[in-house]
Amino acid sequence: MALSVVADPCLAEEVAQDAFVRAWRHAAAYDPGRGRVATWLLTITRNLAVDAVRLRRDLPVDPWRLPIPAPRPDPGARVERIQEELLALPATQSRPLVLSILYGLTAQEIADREGIPLGTAKTRIRRGLARIRTALTTTP
Repeated sequence: MALSVVADPCLAEEVAQDAFVRAWRHAAAYDPGRGRVATWLLTITRNLAVDAVRLRRDLPVDPWRLPIPAPRPDPGARVERIQEELLALPATQSRPLVLSILYGLTAQEIADREGIPLGTAKTRIRRGLARIRTALTTTP
């Protein structure tokens, strides 16, 4: 448990040792009616491991252990791509999307404005978003 939380074998050993010391000191507080001993020990270990991670947050980290961030696409190109996909949608889907996203209208307000049932407005918004999402994830 400690190793899965702290991801450092040396620190995990310290956390595990502290967990057993804490369990030994507070053994009288254990209530068998609330759960098994293993669960009690794992809870103590988890809490100590989380505390250890919080304390180490400001310590320097070996750069080789850091994940390499993926290159981010140009936001301007992404906006243009979304605009293209929005224009490619039928008006029955694009209009509710624009009213919802840009004007902040609720599905009920869109339904009232368009003169359609609430379920239809929600479906058109959901399908429009799904088509845009699919188009953006399948093509660069």
